Amino acid sequence: MKLRLAVPDHVIDIDPLAGELGYIREEGDEVRIGAMTRHRDLLESEVLARRLAIFTDAERVIADPVVRNRGTIGGALCQADPSEDLSAVCAAAGARMVIRGIGGERVIGMGEFHRGPYETAVAPAEMLVEIRVPAPERCGSAYAKVDRRAGDWAVVAAGASVVLAGDGTIVRAGIAIAAAGGDITAAEAEASLAGQTPSEELFARAAELAAAACSPVSDQRGSADYKRHVAGVLTERVLAGAATRAHGTAA
Repeated sequence: MKLRLAVPDHVIDIDPLAGELGYIREEGDEVRIGAMTRHRDLLESEVLARRLAIFTDAERVIADPVVRNRGTIGGALCQADPSEDLSAVCAAAGARMVIRGIGGERVIGMGEFHRGPYETAVAPAEMLVEIRVPAPERCGSAYAKVDRRAGDWAVVAAGASVVLAGDGTIVRAGIAIAAAGGDITAAEAEASLAGQTPSEELFARAAELAAAACSPVSDQRGSADYKRHVAGVLTERVLAGAATRAHGTAA
């Protein structure tokens, strides 16, 4: 609405639903987050810090206390801003979105949920009600961001998650980059990690692939070449952090 991309005839206050849709729950190998969970609650959650530290990492660098006290994860995801942190977090972590409407409920992945800048799969008669994030054993995740000042939109940000097998090889990896154009995820880079043993060389190569897949634009925040370089550096950093955390949970 502020950007004049939407001009609704009516605006409905959903704040009274916060009691029903504001929660963080462990459900087996998943963590379920209500769409009206506040940024502050994500930041302070012991469950997320223990099982999905990528959320804790991101929330430390999102906005300011005023926004964190009022803003919600559902609002952030449904804004679908290309520079928005939690979209990259959820994409890297392989989250699924639960959308509810008068016709029932459906569950979709982030790839289907975001259809482009400021556009999601949520129809006019629907709302996002829950985010379901895989959190199996031997899973680690991390997030890093470069911004111009504390709490600002990202110049570039990257998130990663890594799931390890019993022998220490990578079962699944997720990589997402915010504010660098193109697809938020890096499919080729993710595929290069599957079945491999974590190493500096492996992560450096994956980071090169992720950076090459970016299509940033030059603006007041930096040149396209600079942003692509930062994307690679951050991707390598978060992959290493995610793998270290995965080894920690395995121990």
